[in-house]
Amino acid sequence: MRLRLGTAYQHLTHGTGCLCQTPLVAAVNERLSQGLTRRSVLCGMAAAVAVSSQAGSIGRALAQEARKPVVLSNVRIFDGRSSALIEGKNVLVSGGLIESLVPVGEKVADADILDCGGRFVMPGLIDAHWHAILAGIPEIVALTADVPYVHLLAAREAQRTLLRGFTTVRDVGGPVFSLKRAIDEGQAEGPRVYPSGALISQTAGHGDFRWRNEVPRSTLSSLSAAEIAGVSAIADGVPEVLRRVREQLLLGASQVKIVVGGGVSSLYDPLDTVQFRADEIRAAVDAAADWGTYVCAHVYTPEGIKRSLENGVRSIEHGQLADEESVRMMADKGAWWSIQPFLADEDANPKSNPVQRRQQEEIAVGTVRAFELGPKYGVKMAFGTDILFSPAQTASQGRQLSKLARWMDPAEVLRMATSGNAELLAMSGARNPYPGKLGVVEAGALADLIVVEGDPLKNIALIGDPETNFRLIMKAGRVYKDTLRA
Repeated sequence: MRLRLGTAYQHLTHGTGCLCQTPLVAAVNERLSQGLTRRSVLCGMAAAVAVSSQAGSIGRALAQEARKPVVLSNVRIFDGRSSALIEGKNVLVSGGLIESLVPVGEKVADADILDCGGRFVMPGLIDAHWHAILAGIPEIVALTADVPYVHLLAAREAQRTLLRGFTTVRDVGGPVFSLKRAIDEGQAEGPRVYPSGALISQTAGHGDFRWRNEVPRSTLSSLSAAEIAGVSAIADGVPEVLRRVREQLLLGASQVKIVVGGGVSSLYDPLDTVQFRADEIRAAVDAAADWGTYVCAHVYTPEGIKRSLENGVRSIEHGQLADEESVRMMADKGAWWSIQPFLADEDANPKSNPVQRRQQEEIAVGTVRAFELGPKYGVKMAFGTDILFSPAQTASQGRQLSKLARWMDPAEVLRMATSGNAELLAMSGARNPYPGKLGVVEAGALADLIVVEGDPLKNIALIGDPETNFRLIMKAGRVYKDTLRA
């Protein structure tokens, strides 16, 4: 016997008017039939957090607006530019900005006065080459763990990064967009993040993390695990490069990262190789320029550096094997040299492979030469660490910065990691996620500040021990660490 419903219940029947025939439900069914990917799990988690935490976000926003102005009094100020400290002024912070430097003795109505005891105040530090998702996790865990677990560890490391005094990072490879959003919304604690998203790589490039048994790829092949997770995106030919670059811009990239040469952390692309053809590099640059931003390129060799610069790349990442001609070209093109103190010492990314260790030693020799050639030709140089797959090494972030005193005076070291790096970040133009002055202590700047025990201009090693020497850390006017009043 067949049950028939009356006309009053026809809306419950399965047919062309049924909700399950709508495009939305069809799309949901399609996803379910294919099985949940790791990325879909992450997206679902992000959506759930966003909905469930709206009330908390609103509450935090109101609390931020309601906070009283803060005056950092009794301070000696390094403004991020000059080696001459500013004295006789206090720092007035209001609404997440430095409102002004007020003369000592001038009263500020209804403000919270924080006596810094004559200590050194400086802008928050900036790491121009950071991997927020990949820095504080062992490589084997990054390759095998569930992606949500990787992101949870990254959130923990982001908080530690902030407590090391790095209030801003330029993330140059990894699926950092959700972490950035959580930090910006106050759901997690961490630095400001300038995201690149997935690093764009050719087949057999530095971002091709497939195992040998995954080759060859065909039109029927699935994306690799690294591509699904958003760590890298493989592109061959101009159309694919355009697509992958535009995808990262869609996701919110403030700048785009491509790889134009081999590396140490990848197994199948020799260090001496040059990657991406000229037209592919130019396609990435043009796609980024259409969005008002720029391309940075992972590359070590002179050939790769020159190919990058000739086709519009504006920031060379690494470049430790550069020769004088390629360094001169960087200067002539007005490009940035984002360099790291790779010295094959106790702070190097750990490598068990003997080939990788030999490459590290070759790059260490080039690092010394690079810090000599850059100033010789007047190249704009930026500081970054590029710590990868090493929970123990992330604590060396400030210590690695202090190593630059081997080639420059402490004031120049601090300038590079504050106002200098801020100039590089500002090249993202219309895609800048944090418009405003970074890396300086002056009226109108974003209130990212550190109170230091001791004088880093006399002893730069102080910044290598932030747990002991950073007495107060502030980002956007909010205090994340305060041992002055303990």
